Amino acid sequence: MKLDVKIGECMTVGVLALPVSATVKQAAQLLKKSHVGSVIATEKGKAVGILTERDIVYAVVAEGKDAAKTPLKSVMSKPLKVIKASQSVEDAALALKENKVKRLPVVDQKGQLVGIVSEGDLIRVYPGMVDVMSESSELGPYDKEKHLYAGKCEQCGLYSEELRMQNGRLYCDECMEEEESA
Repeated sequence: MKLDVKIGECMTVGVLALPVSATVKQAAQLLKKSHVGSVIATEKGKAVGILTERDIVYAVVAEGKDAAKTPLKSVMSKPLKVIKASQSVEDAALALKENKVKRLPVVDQKGQLVGIVSEGDLIRVYPGMVDVMSESSELGPYDKEKHLYAGKCEQCGLYSEELRMQNGRLYCDECMEEEESA
């Protein structure tokens, strides 16, 4: 399955942002008013963290903190993981999985915040991502240095611990050679 859709084509534009000095109560009110699940925390105009509904529940409510006195800086998730608008849907799916997050802020070539992409955005824009995301749970570990996966070859169906990604598909060495010579 080839995944040639770029993140810029499926991201949500118009990201909510507040300074790190804003309170969790201000953030919660903004989330409620806007019907979204996260706000980007900024410092000197640069995105530095993210505050989600889950962060509010776990780090503020469950801990008995006063939301009106708790600054975003003390409970936001950081460092902020981002993805470039020019990257592929496949890159986003892998980044979501590897970072164990549900949404990624999207930046342009200059590093400026231009949107946000979530698992739901990926599934809506590319229905085949459902298959990719469920199949990725069947994949074994990813070796970042060698760019190798463990799992089933999408060509022959055999298990291998040395699968390589090409054009959005995973191939064993034998099938990779056939694909390259075709």
